[in-house]
Amino acid sequence: VSLSPFVSVNVYIPAKLGNDEEDKLSVLSDLESLLTYHRKSVNVPYTSGNGWIDILLPLIALKLPRSESYLLFEAIVTKYIPRGPSFYHLFRLILLYHDPALCSFLDTKRITPEQYSTTWFTSLFAAPCPLPVTTLMWDLYFQQADPFFLLFLGLVMIINSRDNILNLKDLSKDSIITALAALPSALQESDVQDFCSLAQFYSGRTPGSFRQDLERCLFDDEDCPESTTAITQALCLPVNISELVENIFMPQELSGEGVRFFLVDCRPADQYNAGHMPTAFHLDCNLMLQAGDVYKMAVQGLLSAQKQALDAGSTAGGEHLVFMGCGDLEQDQYTHMVVASFLRDSSHYVSILNGGYQALHQYFGDSVGSMLTDHNTEACLVCLQNVSSDSAMSADASNVQSPSKDIFGKIGAVVKSKSVEVKEKLMEYIVNPGASDMERHVKPSDKKGKRYRNTGPVFSISDDQDPQDVGWNAEEEEDSQFELVSFSSWRSRNDIIATYECKELKINGDTYESELMISETHVYVLRHTNSRDKAKVVVRKPLSAIAKITCKKKYPQIITFKYGSAQGDNLVINDMDRFYIPKATEATKVISRQILKIFRKKSDDENENDESPM
Repeated sequence: VSLSPFVSVNVYIPAKLGNDEEDKLSVLSDLESLLTYHRKSVNVPYTSGNGWIDILLPLIALKLPRSESYLLFEAIVTKYIPRGPSFYHLFRLILLYHDPALCSFLDTKRITPEQYSTTWFTSLFAAPCPLPVTTLMWDLYFQQADPFFLLFLGLVMIINSRDNILNLKDLSKDSIITALAALPSALQESDVQDFCSLAQFYSGRTPGSFRQDLERCLFDDEDCPESTTAITQALCLPVNISELVENIFMPQELSGEGVRFFLVDCRPADQYNAGHMPTAFHLDCNLMLQAGDVYKMAVQGLLSAQKQALDAGSTAGGEHLVFMGCGDLEQDQYTHMVVASFLRDSSHYVSILNGGYQALHQYFGDSVGSMLTDHNTEACLVCLQNVSSDSAMSADASNVQSPSKDIFGKIGAVVKSKSVEVKEKLMEYIVNPGASDMERHVKPSDKKGKRYRNTGPVFSISDDQDPQDVGWNAEEEEDSQFELVSFSSWRSRNDIIATYECKELKINGDTYESELMISETHVYVLRHTNSRDKAKVVVRKPLSAIAKITCKKKYPQIITFKYGSAQGDNLVINDMDRFYIPKATEATKVISRQILKIFRKKSDDENENDESPM
């Protein structure tokens, strides 16, 4: 390693360390030696901005022997510097947990934590902070012996500047990022004690499940793809079943000012009545789509019950909401929609239970009957699933041993695999019609054969997932991409043959009141706005582009329009929209009828061309 990678620090070193000119060469020599040795030891090249120099400078300022400086540097880099992008996803989830409105503001600006906090975390705040501040902060930080404490230092930095950040709303994205990145530079020595105390406060008021799930992935070199994938795809902060149960049964006086959970059971009523936690509040997630007014009343009841439990000092009372689904691949998508609605309303302390009711049932094992209220083995879906699984295993192998007393040991692998499938099913079940880079309308040039020939019916009822649905790209929307029109003028258009009230269903759980409009050649969706007669045209598709219309057996009002074309023997789907349409049967009949008219007209035209003389 030559000095060339470090030339830029020639001015930086005196500013940081206050060195005289005569000491500068000595410091540069130490830097070069230590970085060269470290690079060769770990076989990782030095890159600008990786934080190594920023971490070394405060250590060199201690004027320790070079060997001791290196041992300290190696320990810091190994134990306290996070690895990989998952750390920044986790930081965003923690910000979302404590200040959802501020997190939403940054999301709206498409500003990610990596863009403003990378220098904070890769240098333990040494890069943006003056040396005296860094030294004091490190003294307090290393006393915690908690690598995740870094997250809460960053959280305090953002939340303490909340008002100033929100006032930047009219600035460009780059200007906001620059302002955020510079926040720690304003810290003074007198601020450090309070700064770290606030970080301790937020750390104590945050569920800690992520620590056991992610420490090996983020601060060791272990590869944990399941854990990192789960955190990057999480809708909100996840809570493990062990933390939930321990918290619920902990005496109120022992929890102090820390986390106290309020469990919200989002399963349908029949499942809730077949067994539930004694302290759980029931909020049927199906009400959100099936009976909006009743759902709103239920949410108000939830908030009222939470307040009453807190005021009474009940063991069921807690500020921190934990939403529990059932583990069923379809039903959990509605739980996600409920959680998303709470986040959209800027509700603080929102989390979701990993594994849902299935994980809870499995955790209690053969004690489930005594731990759950009203547990009914003949109606409990997990019990029924287990009986079915045991019967199948007995039929396949007559020489297997009898089931163990813990009847859920055998479905552990199933629960684990389904937790991964849930996110994929969410993508299939509630799809945001976002456009990937390759997205485009279907063109006549895309296909050689006749449309709909030798393919399945346009309208189908299915519980199966189409392979094209998995991993569908759902990009964020910008208001500027939608045309603003007058509702009244569109409703009076001569070419509109039918209109239907509907709700757009998005991948993130958002729903939008809209109207579906059908013409002889196109389908349109107009989204309501705050203005009474104004609407956004969010869908404008030719009927000829609709390759398939599907619905679910259990929820026939949820309709998916899939757009694509026949390429050879395959039907290629390249866009889709999903809606809740109260009059779904009528709407799909009208659309299917219009599509058939278009197909027949096209077929007749082709036949006429075939019969015309050459």
